[in-house]
Amino acid sequence: MTYTQRHLELNNQFQLGVDTHIANSSIDIRSLSFSSSLLLVNDKSQIEIADDSKIGENFSFEYPIFMPSGVTRSDKAIFLLHGLNERNWSKYLSWAEYLCEKTGKPIILFPIAFHVNRSPLSWTNPRNLKYLLDMRRQRNGDDRSLSFANVTFSERISEHPDRFYKSGRQSLNDLSKLTADIKNGSHPFFVENTQIDIFAYSIGAFLAEITMMTNPQNLFTDSKLFMLCGGGIFSSMQGESRYIMDKNAYERLFNYYQYQFVEETKSTFLHDKAFESFNSMISIERNQKERESFFNRMGNRIKGISLMRDKVMPYFGMTEALGKSCANERISLLDFPFDYSHENPFPVGKLIDSKEVDLAFNQIFEEAVEFLA
Repeated sequence: MTYTQRHLELNNQFQLGVDTHIANSSIDIRSLSFSSSLLLVNDKSQIEIADDSKIGENFSFEYPIFMPSGVTRSDKAIFLLHGLNERNWSKYLSWAEYLCEKTGKPIILFPIAFHVNRSPLSWTNPRNLKYLLDMRRQRNGDDRSLSFANVTFSERISEHPDRFYKSGRQSLNDLSKLTADIKNGSHPFFVENTQIDIFAYSIGAFLAEITMMTNPQNLFTDSKLFMLCGGGIFSSMQGESRYIMDKNAYERLFNYYQYQFVEETKSTFLHDKAFESFNSMISIERNQKERESFFNRMGNRIKGISLMRDKVMPYFGMTEALGKSCANERISLLDFPFDYSHENPFPVGKLIDSKEVDLAFNQIFEEAVEFLA
């Protein structure tokens, strides 16, 4: 079956939290629960803002695993990390199926903190959001980038731009916890010392790079990382989008991390390896030598694809993050003859040539499979 066919069929079959066999495939979807916790940032305080600690969905949630049918415990796994402000797994189901089928490895779809099913349903309900949308429009003027899809995230970032870092820290901690469970043999679907690699898209690639740089407990020393439309330096990102955040929120986020973040957090955040890894990815000049040296040392453990018309995560951001020589060697720049975007690289619809989209999808994911298999 083609990508465009499978995209629709999988969305009809998938139910979060429900174990199922995917029709017309040799793959089962298994669902497991995960418990996260607030992360200590120094001896006296915790990462906590207002009522964020009371959002139960962020601390207790389900994550799906695409497993080859008949496999009870595997010695290999691939994390699939999603993009910013995603509220469901719809876009990624066909990605996970293809990767699972072609690599023979289980694919773990793990949600970033306060994203996908780690956020309340009210954050995506237009009826609940109308007041917030009207209020934000009155406050910030006629911003065409404001929408029902991004209003909650925009408001949260405008209120507290440090949420971006804090949710990233929690996500890194969660990934490390799950990886440790897998590698020590305590996970029900994986044996001890399982090899873990990462397929990461958009902001998920940014998180994955910081995770690899931090390398807590040396859990990711041998991991491979494949990045799609992501992995660039923070200052190169253009986050203003009706699907991500509005103009006001993006400007607030950009200015905070460019000009305020380091000084304002000296007395509140632990400036540890994770902090330094994150900070080195904010702008090209921050720890440039050490950052580029790290990615060069990764060698053939890192690979990526950038799209020419990607305005949110442009290719030049990859050269700024990895350094020109590493980016030229490890990152491919592609373009396609149909109307795609960063948020929707493989569009499905009557006005799109499905054959062209299928070819593009296969081209990218065949390269990912070759790298990760």
